[in-house]
Amino acid sequence: MIDWLEGIDRDLFLWLNGLHKPWLDQPMYYISEELAWIPIYLLIIWAINKVWGWKVLLWSFLAIAVIVTLCDRISVEFFKNVFFRYRPSRNHELAPMVHIVNDYRGGLYGFISSHAANFFGIATFLYLLLKPHFPKGASLLLLWAALIAYSRVYLGVHYPADVTVGALLGILVGWLVFRFFARLLLLRL
Repeated sequence: MIDWLEGIDRDLFLWLNGLHKPWLDQPMYYISEELAWIPIYLLIIWAINKVWGWKVLLWSFLAIAVIVTLCDRISVEFFKNVFFRYRPSRNHELAPMVHIVNDYRGGLYGFISSHAANFFGIATFLYLLLKPHFPKGASLLLLWAALIAYSRVYLGVHYPADVTVGALLGILVGWLVFRFFARLLLLRL
């Protein structure tokens, strides 16, 4: 059963990674870079401050730091350092078929994607915080996280299952931190 699931994951990876285009390589590379999103971060800071004020904004920074710390540690300590699943770019059988950008191959193990966990965690938290006031904008946050997750497959450093399980972890952590945060600050949502 595990072999069958890994086969589907590998085939789906090869198909998605094979959709690459030369003009898309650099944008996808930068999509995975945290600093590339500074304009979005500034827009989010503005939105939180506009709706909730500076106190909630400061608490949001703390909440996001907790989310990233939890997602990072869980994805590494409970998944990468337990399952030891090679990234597609590090899998000797698969590596010759993998499209790589800027010779970036990531670390040795990839299950689960810390990028997907972190960004889905942040996006879930922000979605829940901003949805009542900016429903369309809040929904775009989830598309933002999905784009970052897809970029990891495009770059050849994660299988689809890596980013899917990472996204699920991030959603769970983001939701739990938001629930705690909302109760702590007695937010009326």
